Amino acid sequence: MNAIPNDVAMLALALLLDVTSRELPTRFHPTAWMGRTVALATRRHPSGSRAALLYGAATTLVITGGWAAAAFFAVRGLGDIHEAAYVLGGAALLSTTFAVKALHLAAFRVRNLLSAGSLDQVREHMAALVSRDTTRLTASQAGAAAVESVSENMSDGFIGPWLAFALFGLPGAAAYRAINTLDSMIGYHGRYELLGKAAARLDDLVNLLPSRITGVLIVAASALLPGQSAQGAWRVMGRDHHLTESPNAGWPMSAMAGALGVQLEKAPETGGYSGGYSLGGPNRPVEPGDITRSVRSMYLVAALGLPAGLALTYLRSLYLW
Repeated sequence: MNAIPNDVAMLALALLLDVTSRELPTRFHPTAWMGRTVALATRRHPSGSRAALLYGAATTLVITGGWAAAAFFAVRGLGDIHEAAYVLGGAALLSTTFAVKALHLAAFRVRNLLSAGSLDQVREHMAALVSRDTTRLTASQAGAAAVESVSENMSDGFIGPWLAFALFGLPGAAAYRAINTLDSMIGYHGRYELLGKAAARLDDLVNLLPSRITGVLIVAASALLPGQSAQGAWRVMGRDHHLTESPNAGWPMSAMAGALGVQLEKAPETGGYSGGYSLGGPNRPVEPGDITRSVRSMYLVAALGLPAGLALTYLRSLYLW
């Protein structure tokens, strides 16, 4: 056995690729391909309640299993070519299942637009980051939404995929990303409520552990970063994590609210499809600098989480497969 198992090297190299290279164009990005399979599968679906539930469940299982199988055969084929092809090609594929740098860039674009007073452009850009009506967001609300996006996406943006990879290899990371894509496209209230029920529940399940790990890592990061409070992060997370409709999103978001000493708030959506929440306390308005502080926390959370992911990957490579 190699001194460094191939999958350990693959994870480390995938992160290096993510933070140093440019995002793939949409037409070449596997996550975009996943989205196309979801759109194709749900273009026509049964209208009856039971039929929609069953069709949605079958679609979720087939798409998730299909992408996991594709990843399995891809890395198997790379391994048949050469060990280096397995590591390098696998790292390139793995890097498409998570995002650290892209989250940083998206958040900083909002920060820069807010600093420039370009609120209309902020609202337009925020529509791609959050699932809410952004047309009436104030500057403070837009800043808070950006902080929320950074916080929540630490969990499903990289901690979750890393954990899935550490436990199940590249097929696990691909399955995790497929589930997340399904949830983001059909797993919400309203038009797709019945069709996306299985996807939403499966996404809740696979994120139970990553969201809580992320919350704890945010607390740890806040103890090391200036201008943040570990005590506040721990207190608010313990008090407010259950206030979001999602059983998972509240953990990292409430931890970040407490770390920064701000209130992260969302009003209930018109029609009652999604409930609101208020995390933290109204100590002061969210400002553009809080987006910077949340991104610093994100990088430290990644730095704290990666060694654990590498260690778990090493143990899996050593004792399982």
